[in-house]
Amino acid sequence: MRKYKLSQIGLGYWGENIFRNVIKILKSNENIDSFLIFDTDKEKPKYILSKYSEDIKNTKVTIASNIEDLISSDAVLISTPASTHYELAKFFLKTQKHVFVEKPLALNTQQAIELKTLSEQNQKILMIGHLLLYHPAVRKLKELIKQGKLGKIHYIYSNRLNLGKLRTEENILWSFAPHDISVILYLLDEEPTNVEAFAGSYITENIFDITLTTMEFSNNIKAHIFVSWLNPFKEHKLTVIGSNGMIVFDDLSQEKLFFYPHKIEWKEGKIPTTQKSDPQVIETEKSEPLYNEILHFIECIEHNKQPLTNADEAIRVLRIIEKSEESIKNKKASYSSNSNYFIHESSYIDENVKIGKNTRIWHFCHILKNTEIGENVTIGQNVMIGPDVKIGNNCKIQNNVSVYKGVTLEDDVFCGPSCVFTNVYNPRAFIERKNEFRPTIVKKGATIGANSTIICGITIGKYAFIGAGAVVNRDVPDYALVVGVPAKQIGWVCKCGTKLKFEHNYTKCTYCSREYKLKENNIEPLEQ
Repeated sequence: MRKYKLSQIGLGYWGENIFRNVIKILKSNENIDSFLIFDTDKEKPKYILSKYSEDIKNTKVTIASNIEDLISSDAVLISTPASTHYELAKFFLKTQKHVFVEKPLALNTQQAIELKTLSEQNQKILMIGHLLLYHPAVRKLKELIKQGKLGKIHYIYSNRLNLGKLRTEENILWSFAPHDISVILYLLDEEPTNVEAFAGSYITENIFDITLTTMEFSNNIKAHIFVSWLNPFKEHKLTVIGSNGMIVFDDLSQEKLFFYPHKIEWKEGKIPTTQKSDPQVIETEKSEPLYNEILHFIECIEHNKQPLTNADEAIRVLRIIEKSEESIKNKKASYSSNSNYFIHESSYIDENVKIGKNTRIWHFCHILKNTEIGENVTIGQNVMIGPDVKIGNNCKIQNNVSVYKGVTLEDDVFCGPSCVFTNVYNPRAFIERKNEFRPTIVKKGATIGANSTIICGITIGKYAFIGAGAVVNRDVPDYALVVGVPAKQIGWVCKCGTKLKFEHNYTKCTYCSREYKLKENNIEPLEQ
């Protein structure tokens, strides 16, 4: 085989571990011609070479000045933050490189499928770093299950707990759970028929610190995965329970696998009793999983074979993470009744949305992030609000209304069916104008009639009344009645919505008896 070049991008905490193992392989593999490393932090490669100066003697390890330099290599190892995996893998696959990507492959299955297709079209290896599948103890465990050591598998559960590095760019489900999901799928050779999950965010809002994922498989096999970075001690354990015994994989113990030949017997055929036995240590090969993983990637390149953790395996894991997140969101919506507000199950609420008590959100609505909705608000069908919108108390927003960023509704505002707000004055599809949003304020008690259009950058005064179908392109005074295209003021309305008739600058509402005086083309209520 011809000599080939390796490269690595990302030399953070885990990237350094990958580098260390590549160097071990580099010394014993004559097919690897050179190793090129890169990080956006220019000091990290220098630090790494200094730290491992003795280990890299007589090896061709060099620092790349930019990411384009890595194109000269034949294979790239990506150990950057998860949010960059998709774009980097796509870039290197398009430039005809074999690619190893730390987990997760991407942040959704659609991106992962795209990368799989790209690797197949270019006939390049795409491997994902699901580390535990290269752990000798996990491989031994699978072998024992296949041999029938445990009999019929009933239940699998894993705990991956720590008081460790807290992340703000990804939640615990994405950071910890993929390890255990991949192991359980590997042991059972099938995907679950049902996935549910629960979560808690305690340190950073909307970043899960704790999740519990439950999975149901065929033959009544169930599994759960508990992950947390808010635990007083570190624990990495996976337990498989079968009809003939139990096996515990304890990754933090010197001995990794323990067989418990516990049995359940039926006393007089009626009463179940446990027969406990001492645990038996199961011998496993002593090798570093990460070394095995990187070596497997190199062997796949040299022998042109599919890796154990290929794109298909990554997609299976991503599907379960997505189902877990969907389950968490659905439960959050269903719990809304306990929070004194109602959200119809067909509606979707983004992160960091605040909803006041007794508010009702009906069918097919979407409330975007960082939106605040007050108390006693009624939101009809097919309404979109946000992001960053504030809705006051007691508002009513009828069907088919979109309240965009830049619009503020004060208390008691009524938005009629299909009324329209805008936030850009001169929009073009081909020009980005998000920094040109003009704020629109609808003050307390105002009414926006059905099918009316409110051009951005104006203020609609309190208790003003916009007639149906009007197009409003200028400020509207308090209590004003405006109609037409473009809208013009044709009179005044009472707080109750009744049209007022003035005589000698004075009027009394014929409906509610409120009194007003007209002064300098503005009306003032005569009430305490």
